[in-house]
Amino acid sequence: MKGPWTPSDGGEGDKRHAPATLRNRDTIAAVLGDWLPASGTVLEVASGSGEHAVHFAAAFPKLDWQASDPDPAALASIAAWSAEAGLPNIAAPLHLDASAPDWPLGHADALLCINMVHISPWAATLGLFAGAARLLGSGAPLILYGPYLEADVATADSNLAFDESLRSRNPAWGLREVEAVVDAAAPHGFGLTERRTMPANNLMLLFRKHS
Repeated sequence: MKGPWTPSDGGEGDKRHAPATLRNRDTIAAVLGDWLPASGTVLEVASGSGEHAVHFAAAFPKLDWQASDPDPAALASIAAWSAEAGLPNIAAPLHLDASAPDWPLGHADALLCINMVHISPWAATLGLFAGAARLLGSGAPLILYGPYLEADVATADSNLAFDESLRSRNPAWGLREVEAVVDAAAPHGFGLTERRTMPANNLMLLFRKHS
């Protein structure tokens, strides 16, 4: 899938810019500070341009940040942003398709996925939980960010319009119901333990793996 980014101006090579990252990175980081472990490896699935990865690696220097994406253009952008940042705790990005049965990583202490669930087929979300179950230990966090539908919460008009736009671009895309995501997580041993309301009608969802 094509990432929600634009090429950077000014001859910056492979670097891409996702405008939303500048708007949401600090509020996401504030929640991550409550939910991430103090140390260990964080796997970011569907890292996109790589701007979040660089920002979070700088914000959490005791964590090793492992970005990933299935898109070659995204991988090149992640590598370019990482090289510019020069941070010691960012690993080379991995080619990782969330829906694939095998992932190129054997262990992680936390998993973060931002704005993938609604801009991908449902198989990617199912694969996300299946893959996370193989990587994460008991109690480890799996963190999602993005717009969602909720059964007992009125959906903002902007989110309804966004959902319609996504489905017109690809019928397999669209905003997912939180309840459906919770149901998808359960067979893989994950339960929803916390929900945070975020700006611009987004949510952060914290799942933890049961023992």
